[in-house]
Parts: sequence; structure tokens; C-alpha cells
Amino acid sequence: MDFQHKTLAEGRWQELSLAEQMGNIGSEIGRLLRWRDKDEKLCQNSFERALELLYLTIQDPRWRNRLKELTRVREFLIDAMNGGKEYENKLEDLDSYFFQFALAAKRNK
Repeated sequence: MDFQHKTLAEGRWQELSLAEQMGNIGSEIGRLLRWRDKDEKLCQNSFERALELLYLTIQDPRWRNRLKELTRVREFLIDAMNGGKEYENKLEDLDSYFFQFALAAKRNK
């Protein structure tokens, strides 16, 4: 896989807590929302980066006990990006979900 976040893929991602990882994924979703109606390419790039970071989180062996949640979030993200037809969720819902992790990461610093 050709990663956009090369230093993170090389192991730096595993140095972050789950809250930090999820907060960073949320940042990409925030960017996606910001660009959704303005620039399709930038929106798509943010979506791909969010999926990449989610993939790295799923691959992190520390979170094996959370695989069900993490893989379900990936399903929700893909579905929301495609209009929420299967799960009826919205990108805004995911933005709120991930924002809670960003708050927790900030609180734990």
C-alpha cells in the first residue's frame, strides 16, 4: 500500500494513544466536510487519508479487543461518504463521534 502518511505508517502511529489516533482520523473527516461542497478532489483526498489512518488503527495490535468497533466505524465512514444508504448515517455524525476522542486526547495531555 502506498501511504500518504509515510512516517505514521512506518511505526509512529503506534506511539499514539487510541484517543490521539481517533482524533487524527476525525481531523481528516472535518477536512472532508469542509471541502465536500467546494472541491471534490480535496474532499476525496481527505476521505482517503481518513481511511488510511483508520486502516493503521485497525492494524495496531494494541486495539485487537476493539476490532469490531473500528471495523464498524470504517463501514460507517464508507457508507456515509456514499450517501448513508445502508446505515443511514451522515458524515456529521461521524465527525461528532471522532470529536469526542480528540477531546479525550487533549484532556489526557
